[in-house]
Amino acid sequence: MEHANPLQFEKPSFFERLKGMLGVDFYRLFHTPLFYIFLAVAAIIPALVSMGATMGESETAGMFTNAWQIVAADSPLYIVHDMGEYANMNMVFIFGGIMVSIFIGHDYASGYVKQLFTTHAKKEDYMISKTLAAAFSMACMCGTYFIGGTISGATTGLPFTVSAGSLLCAILGKVIMSLGWASLYTFINVIFRRKFGISIALCFVLGTGIPVIGAAALLGNTAALNIFLYGSSVQACLSANFASVLVCLACSCVWAVIYNALGAVILYHRDVY
Repeated sequence: MEHANPLQFEKPSFFERLKGMLGVDFYRLFHTPLFYIFLAVAAIIPALVSMGATMGESETAGMFTNAWQIVAADSPLYIVHDMGEYANMNMVFIFGGIMVSIFIGHDYASGYVKQLFTTHAKKEDYMISKTLAAAFSMACMCGTYFIGGTISGATTGLPFTVSAGSLLCAILGKVIMSLGWASLYTFINVIFRRKFGISIALCFVLGTGIPVIGAAALLGNTAALNIFLYGSSVQACLSANFASVLVCLACSCVWAVIYNALGAVILYHRDVY
């Protein structure tokens, strides 16, 4: 009769490993003042946008005709003629990228990554955990932005007339896109882990959608741009429907898989310290 070797331990499953890493990441997230600072920033942004839309000679002055335009554009907008047209919940993705850079930069600066990979060899677990924690953070920022946007919209005196279904699809689409943006930012920070300034700058540029805006200026407002994160993000607008949400979901999930896989490959084949 064979007896089990008491020194042999069953290897934890993927879900057990991921649960452990997520526990650490979310614990650090909830105990880091930066998370709450960015939530507050997301809530304050609509107030600043609202002030610009109703006062002075700013780019956003007189631009809004509906209070909900603080949250989302009227229709898919690839080509931004001035930055005032980008003044909606999409700005959350810019600040989300900065937050991800700071969090992952701290992982490397504090030696947490060295300790982690000494005892936890699965690099893909690190990518997935960071992506999910970052996506959760940006989704929460979307929530505080919506609250701030609703309050700020009421101060403009503009009508709130909009299809409730389209507004819901717009907000849901933007929340879903948090996963794709989070995976992109995590991937970028794995590449430039020792160059904090570059990762911050690159996340900011990509968050503004400048590459796709440039492509749209050359190619026109084409549906082919939906394969990019920003292209899908603009589908989350005040004329959105269930199909728009599916576009956002498909793009966000595909890019999450691609960026996490590429990030894991980089971590396996390059010095992680």
